[in-house]
This record gives sequence, C-alpha cells and structure tokens, in this order.
Amino acid sequence: METIRNTISENLGGPAHALASPENSFSLDEVPDLSGKVAVVTGGSEGIGFGITHTLLSRNIAKLFVLSLRQEVVDEALDAIAEEFGPEARKKFIWKQCDLSDWVQTGKVAAEIASQTDRIDILMNNAARGIMTRQLSEHNGIDLHMASNHFGHVVLTSHLLPTIKEWADKGNTVRIVNTSSNLHAQTPNETEFASVEELNKDYGPQPQYGRSKLANLLYAKWLNEHLKISHPNIIVNAIHPGIVDTAQTNVHIHEAFPLLGYGMSIGLKPFRKSQFEGCVSAMYAATVAKTGGNYICPQKVYETPSEKGQDMAMADRLMKLTAEVVEQKTRTESSAKGCPFKED
Repeated sequence: METIRNTISENLGGPAHALASPENSFSLDEVPDLSGKVAVVTGGSEGIGFGITHTLLSRNIAKLFVLSLRQEVVDEALDAIAEEFGPEARKKFIWKQCDLSDWVQTGKVAAEIASQTDRIDILMNNAARGIMTRQLSEHNGIDLHMASNHFGHVVLTSHLLPTIKEWADKGNTVRIVNTSSNLHAQTPNETEFASVEELNKDYGPQPQYGRSKLANLLYAKWLNEHLKISHPNIIVNAIHPGIVDTAQTNVHIHEAFPLLGYGMSIGLKPFRKSQFEGCVSAMYAATVAKTGGNYICPQKVYETPSEKGQDMAMADRLMKLTAEVVEQKTRTESSAKGCPFKED
C-alpha cells in the first residue's frame, strides 16, 4: 500500500500529490531562505522551470540566470514576476537566449554567466525537448533529444564547473540538479551509447525522449562520482518531476501523436501536477539534499532507477562518447575553451 501511495503521489497532481507519506513529504514552503545565493536555471521561463524560478525568487535568491529560447515567453514570465514580487525581483532575473542543441552558443552563454558572477550555488539543468518525433540538430547532426537534453547540459555544466569548483572549494555547498524522468526506464533495450549511429537511430517519440532522460540520470551519477572526492561540497542529483501540466503535455504531444495526443492532453489534464507541484522534487534536490548520486522523485522519495539507470559502465561509455562528439563537432569554438571537461 505504501508503494502504491508513493507512486501515485510521485506522478499525479491535486489530491494525489498530497498522498506522500510523512517521511517522503516536502513542500515549497520548506525551501530555505536563499539570500545572497546565485542560481542558473535552463528552461526557467515556463512550465516546471517557471515553478523553479518563481520559488527561487520567493526565497530571496540574489541573482538568477535563466536560459531559454523564446523572448515572448520570457516577457510573460518577467511580467508575472514583477506583478507578484515587484520590480526588484524582476531585476534579479537575467535572461540568456540559448539553444542547448547549439553547443557553441551554449559555451558562449556559459562564459558570459561566468564573467558576471564569482559564485554559483545552484545549477538546474531542467530544459528539455519533450516527447516528439526524431529530428537531427541543424548545428551538429545529432538527434535533437540527445543534442539538447544531454549534450547541451554537459557543455553548459562543464563551462560553469571552474566557477562552481572555486566557490565550493571555499567551503560553500553547490547543488547541481538534472531533470530526468521515470520514462528513462523506456529506453530501448539495445541502448549502449556506443556510437553516433546509435544516437541517431529513430526509436519513436517516447523511447527517444526516454533515452535522453536516461542520459540525464547517468550524467548526474557520473558527475557526482567524479567530483565527490576532490570537491565534496558539490552535490549532483537527478530528479523525476511527475506528470506535469506544461506545454509538453498540452501542445508538443500533438506533434508526436496527432490524434492520440489530443486525448492525452485533454483527458489527463485533471490528473497532472501543476508547475509548482512539478518542481517540488527539483527544489528539494537544489536546496536541501545532503548527498549526491541519487534519483529523487516527488515529493522527496529516493527511488532506485531502472537497471540501465544504475549501470555505471554505461555511464562511462555515454560520457566518453559525449566528449568525443563535442570535441569533433566544436573543436575550435568550444572544446578548446573548456569542453569536454576534465574529470576532477
């Protein structure tokens, strides 16, 4: 019964979200004061990302770098923030236009951020291409799910790591959070992360998305493992947000499933988490979690991931391939300036 309650609470919204047992309960009201701290959030202007952004600002974050694609969505977010928190909160919100599938641009944006702050306390790798059909990135020819959801966040994180390490080595706790999904368990069985040809194979919308979420999970485990000895104040975790009412579940799903998508977007709407319920596990991981290398589900359940999600040999292959591909595709523009990153 306890397992059933947790599963329902992890994935569904409204009354279901509140079914978590006391030891697994966490609310946004429990997020600590963040005065003086600096955060970086990808996809922070809508959906789960806006829930994160809103919560950080409500807890007095000093500076907030938000990376996203569309100006109009950012303008809407800024208007909402100014209306609720006032003009001073709006000034804390520093928008960086960034296409994570463009690794050269991502590296440049990271360099801009590093030039504008000497501390990063929270890095939320949250933005993602959702359940959509296979496309290849126009910037590097890699499957767009992997190019954006995984590779882009590796490039961003690696370029920010010098700032993160320096701040952590002064005795400050830094938390890095990768947004994964329980759909990582739907990764194709043949997945090995062994070649570009494998990365670019079309498995269909949901497995394609699930594979990128597996990569997010493995990267969090891999990075935490490689940092915990030399930089113990850096805590890296992956999270599952639940089934959340976002553009993915209302709009983008129609691209993958033109007919079934409408039934899914309308029929399941009453059961989905709000953007604020959907960011609870992320905010716990970003502000409270004491250990790294975990897979944290709503509200603060430390779940055991799928067999592939625990495979550190696969994580090693993934990161070896990531380094090779980024080096090959961005040799002069990005890799020579810090990416692929060193392991320590």
